[in-house]
Amino acid sequence: MPSRIDTAMPAKTPVQRGLDTFNIWNRKGHYYLGLYFLFFLWLFAFTGLLLNHSSWKFAEFWPNRKVSTMERRIEGLGSGSDLDRARDVMRQLGIMGEIEWAATRPGSTEFQFRVNKPGHNINIVVHPGQDRATVEQTEVNAWGIAQVLHTFTGARAVDKRNERDWILTTVWVLSMDAVSAGLILMVLSGLYMWYGLPAKRVPGIAALLLGTVICGVFVFGLRWIYS
Repeated sequence: MPSRIDTAMPAKTPVQRGLDTFNIWNRKGHYYLGLYFLFFLWLFAFTGLLLNHSSWKFAEFWPNRKVSTMERRIEGLGSGSDLDRARDVMRQLGIMGEIEWAATRPGSTEFQFRVNKPGHNINIVVHPGQDRATVEQTEVNAWGIAQVLHTFTGARAVDKRNERDWILTTVWVLSMDAVSAGLILMVLSGLYMWYGLPAKRVPGIAALLLGTVICGVFVFGLRWIYS
């Protein structure tokens, strides 16, 4: 009869123990990242469908928008940069949001800018010397808010004047950066777990190659085809 020592499993090396620990945390990270990002992914998938199929009647929002215009008194423009003056006007009007600079008409003496936040676009025109501002607000429904969130960044690559100046815009952008980084980690952890299953390697390679080819067609192929 073999002794207990003879049947005991050989002790694992530090490298093997470290690899086991890594595998456990890799699986946990893959699962929990997927659960955490689940609704963010659904949001982007659903709003992407809405953007691709703007003719869907149930999701129309622009024809149902509400537009209101009013005159408000203010205590002048104040001093400082254009951004400082815009913030001062917003404070007086009780408006919060991301400031967007609209094109100024040549020869115009009016101080004009736009304030954006999900669901609301507010055009503000300040009339210097009259202590008043014209405020035009466009409000859209939940479908409009969902579509805006898909592309809402608060900055434009070709317009250095329009940069993020609202804290909630920065929070939203950082959240989307976290989603992007999390998806990259999920893909890498998924590739690692897939490679650890020899029986799944062949169909996995086929799926990986298919996705790579299709993605390559859109990223590089279309430019070559239509050049």
